[in-house]
Amino acid sequence: MTDIFSLQGKKAFVSGASRGLGREMALTLAEAGADVALASRNVEALNETAARIQKMGREALVCPMDISKLDEIEKAVGKAIGGFGRIDILINNSGIAGEASVAEMTEEKWDRVMDVNLKGHVFCTQAVGRHMMENKYGKIINIASIVGLMAVIYSSSYAAAKAGLILFTKTLALEWARYNIQVNALCPGYFLTDLNRDFFQSPSGQKVINKIPARRVADPREIRGVTLLLASDASSFMTGSVIVVDGGHILG
Repeated sequence: MTDIFSLQGKKAFVSGASRGLGREMALTLAEAGADVALASRNVEALNETAARIQKMGREALVCPMDISKLDEIEKAVGKAIGGFGRIDILINNSGIAGEASVAEMTEEKWDRVMDVNLKGHVFCTQAVGRHMMENKYGKIINIASIVGLMAVIYSSSYAAAKAGLILFTKTLALEWARYNIQVNALCPGYFLTDLNRDFFQSPSGQKVINKIPARRVADPREIRGVTLLLASDASSFMTGSVIVVDGGHILG
């Protein structure tokens, strides 16, 4: 059974791989045997992730990229394909928060959230997908959010982008199934990261935790199992799915 979860010899591209869940997912792929191209704007942090992957005996490529700029997407994907020869696995993970009431929303704020959380992933998928279609193989994992499935006050732009990514996932799954490309969405709930650690140790953070049936936030390592499932041949007949990892939050 372990063979179907092996990524030995596979080549992956992970956006937003410099920290948090992106870094955790990149490390997961490498531990399972994949070589990984790492993309984000933070080159220093990418180099740290790359060093950890190389210590595992896997190859890591640092591909600087601003997901909101289409020319940088093409350049980063081109570097990855040039270095690896192909991309078998794509994880679209880059993202930014967007908090503002609709009444106070500016065009600039709205466009920035949409460009990073939705538009960039669409065109990164397009750039990688052309090669997957030629190779008749691919695994695409779109990192959405439970906020794409439920209403959260002052998160209209973020929620719209994540909901859009979920429906993009389903539509693309229909279009590319014939090419042996599986496209699935992953919707994390609250995971403890360096960016939100202080918040979850505060009274406000505790109020959020109290709304989670599991009564805790997730450890970043708890994203590993589902990542490996969606990236491996264990999910070879699974496409257009939306998997929620949230400790039961959206059920509350």
